[in-house]
Amino acid sequence: MSQVLTNASEFTVSEIAQAVKRTVEDEFGHVRVRGEISGFRGQHSSGHAYFTLKDDAASIDAVIWKGSYGRLTFKPEEGLEVIATGRLTTFPRSSKYQIVIDNIEPAGAGALMALLEERRKKLLAEGLFARERKQALPYLPRVIGVVTSPTGAVIRDILHRLADRFPSHVLVWPVRVQGDTCAPEVVNAIEGFNAMAPDGPIPRPDLLIVARGGGSIEDLWGFNEEAVVRAVAASSIPIISAVGHETDTTLIDYVSDMRAPTPTAAAEAAVPVRAELIAYVDDQGSRQRQAARRSLASLKDRLRAAGAGLPRPSDLVATQRQSLDLASSQLSGALRHFVQGRRLSFSNISSRIHPRLLQQRQVELLQRLDNLGRRGEAGLGKTVERARLTLDPRARRLPPAIAAALDRKETALHRTALRLTPQPLRAEVRHSRSQLEPLAARLAKAGRQIAVTRRQSLDQLVKLMETLGYRQVLARGYALVQDQDGKVVTSAASLRPGDALHLTFAEGEADAAVVGAPPRRKTPKPAPTIDGQDSLF
Repeated sequence: MSQVLTNASEFTVSEIAQAVKRTVEDEFGHVRVRGEISGFRGQHSSGHAYFTLKDDAASIDAVIWKGSYGRLTFKPEEGLEVIATGRLTTFPRSSKYQIVIDNIEPAGAGALMALLEERRKKLLAEGLFARERKQALPYLPRVIGVVTSPTGAVIRDILHRLADRFPSHVLVWPVRVQGDTCAPEVVNAIEGFNAMAPDGPIPRPDLLIVARGGGSIEDLWGFNEEAVVRAVAASSIPIISAVGHETDTTLIDYVSDMRAPTPTAAAEAAVPVRAELIAYVDDQGSRQRQAARRSLASLKDRLRAAGAGLPRPSDLVATQRQSLDLASSQLSGALRHFVQGRRLSFSNISSRIHPRLLQQRQVELLQRLDNLGRRGEAGLGKTVERARLTLDPRARRLPPAIAAALDRKETALHRTALRLTPQPLRAEVRHSRSQLEPLAARLAKAGRQIAVTRRQSLDQLVKLMETLGYRQVLARGYALVQDQDGKVVTSAASLRPGDALHLTFAEGEADAAVVGAPPRRKTPKPAPTIDGQDSLF
């Protein structure tokens, strides 16, 4: 077969692919494509995202690189109609063209509303909007945290309303209330307030208000982000949402503990009216005093009624008094009869009593006493002799008895010594050590905490010294001028030609000398006068 001669140039497959790639990228360097997301399965293990944009007639492959995916305000979702911004390119290995997406946004408010409704149903199914998980607002919060823009009218309205109703301590966490960074900043603010220690240097808020003014759904979209909703749901501090006007509704309104139609209404819901509270306390005090007076009057009436039913004290002792009077009247007569009876008995026996009888009785008693004394001396001698004979054998048995008693005492002492072991003392020492070790651990922990606190304070003072020190001024191009004595020169009028100066810069030092004529002092101009009189202006 003869070879066909032609002057057409030959290209390799790679050359054709690169030529097509350059043509497509030059012609469509930056495009905005509207279509429906199809085939999205989340990020690849590499962090990139691959899917397809389609409409009713065509489709185009799309890719979002890992670095661009993290900066997206709206994440791609299956079936969502979006407007993708990027550049067209080709993939030579499969002879396909694709769009590399840099930014993605929903296609119109209808798509945003559809995405919002889908996200609301998802979070509702998780139970984040349940009423039973909402916290009760404190009646009188000591500290109120506000998450909003520090430059808008919202914070001024909240502070003004709080000052009118009940002045409170307010902590403002400044955030952007719209844009790409709105949601992360709001999440950081809510988590930051919750991370504060109750007894820290900055008081932990008892109530949070998340607020911003009204706007379109795009402006309020940061408060519809899933991260913001979950941060509000996880907050241990009660939250009032006041995003937009009364007709605006965001997902944060469903999950917050209370939804306020406006920021001003949020401030009104946060604290009571101080004057009304004082009036309420006064009214309660007045009612309490009146109730105490009524209770005291009722007790007095009851006491008076109970006293009326009791008999009089004189009636209670009347019978006993009469019995006493009767007994006292009978006592004198009974005494007289008793004395008369005794006198009569004595007179009857007095005739039988004579001194001779008493003397005779005395003699008989003395004789009996002498007889007893003689018999007692004889018996005493015999008793002493018997005692001496009895005592000698006992005296001989005394030393062995003492020795036996000593042996018994030694045996008892030995038994007692065996029972005296150091085990109880060791147990007491172990118990005391077990109580001492936690105290020592707590002391060491407290010492480390104090050291960390002191170190942080020292670092802050060092940073403050570096910030306010003159060397920071020198770093901006200034110099420190000193004379020969080391004094700082602050006025040119104090210098004379030939004076030696020492200059200190941010980096290094140098010596200098004053040259030229001395500087002239400026004299103030006289004030203008009107008609020969000094002007007051």
